[in-house]
Amino acid sequence: MAGKVLGSAGEALAGMVRDGMTIAVGGFGLSGIPVNLINALRESGARGLTIVSNNMGVDGKGLGVLLENRQVSKVLGSYVGENKLFAEQYLSGDLEVEFVPQGTLAERLRAGGAGIPAFYTPTGVGTPVAEGKPEAVFDGRRAILERGIVADIALVRAHLADAEGNLRYRMTAQNFNPLVAAAGRTTIAEAEHVSPDFLDPDRIHTPGIFVQRVVPAENTIKHIEQRTVRVRVEA
Repeated sequence: MAGKVLGSAGEALAGMVRDGMTIAVGGFGLSGIPVNLINALRESGARGLTIVSNNMGVDGKGLGVLLENRQVSKVLGSYVGENKLFAEQYLSGDLEVEFVPQGTLAERLRAGGAGIPAFYTPTGVGTPVAEGKPEAVFDGRRAILERGIVADIALVRAHLADAEGNLRYRMTAQNFNPLVAAAGRTTIAEAEHVSPDFLDPDRIHTPGIFVQRVVPAENTIKHIEQRTVRVRVEA
């Protein structure tokens, strides 16, 4: 039952990545990010990439490794507060950034995956987000036109996959991963567990029709951005 399963992230990306591509990446902060595929993308050496992701990870982790390697020319994201190198490259003019409200980013990915070229939303009206975008009024409320996002390649992290690329995510990893998986012309998933049997159709989050390649996750360490604990109260 080999199907779409390949041996490693490097093998899955081999021959796929070219300079100047738009690549969408699932995850939220460091939660649910496709660590192995990101590292393989770094090893590919591809330059001038446009990255679509909720954020760019932190310094030295997640998508931050692509910034360190100077592989990214543009970012479409909604949060950038945890990465000092991101700020440095943006302020120096080395990195183009398109800030997208988080809900709008999610909907742009969903629209791209559903074949919807554009949609109107009131989010961002009257702010820099709306600059240069067509505007219309619906029921007396202003709205701006946002384009759906379709990526050349989408990289996601799943908890469970089968050989046909059907995916299930676990807990917080359900954030942007399902949306990103549908928005890629070619979608590659790394999975913590690859089932020898087909997944239960009633328990699939991303159908295999959206996924072209699957690799077992070699690195299952889950990094934590900020560890916050309560002061222990003595009994």
